[in-house]
Amino acid sequence: MIIYWEDSAELTAAQLMGGFFVGWPNPPSTEKHLELLQNSYACILALDDTSNEVVGFVNAVSDGVLTAYIPLLEVLPAYQKQGIGAALMERIIAKLSHLYMIDLLCDVELQSFYSQFAMRPATGMLIRNYENQAG
Repeated sequence: MIIYWEDSAELTAAQLMGGFFVGWPNPPSTEKHLELLQNSYACILALDDTSNEVVGFVNAVSDGVLTAYIPLLEVLPAYQKQGIGAALMERIIAKLSHLYMIDLLCDVELQSFYSQFAMRPATGMLIRNYENQAG
């Protein structure tokens, strides 16, 4: 069974040994992954209660006043298509609902997924320093 957890303070790097960041040329280590979750304004974790390993997560960075940005939503490939990503999004949006803006960037083919959470397409700009991707 999948359980959802909002506290990354007790999380260990060993619980993140899963295969996140599929397709990234220079993915963060499990230690950096743990650090990014613990330094987030909010994060929701999906844990497999039989293994106690994280199988999905979403995080947000925020000023805590008006704005939040959701940089990462990841579900391990073996756990995809089970509603875990949708459950993570529902929970993070509820947690951030007191804020004026909740933004994220995604590829066009993912916009239909995010539209189910009342998100709408927007135009954005970005910089990617891939040499810094591992943290």
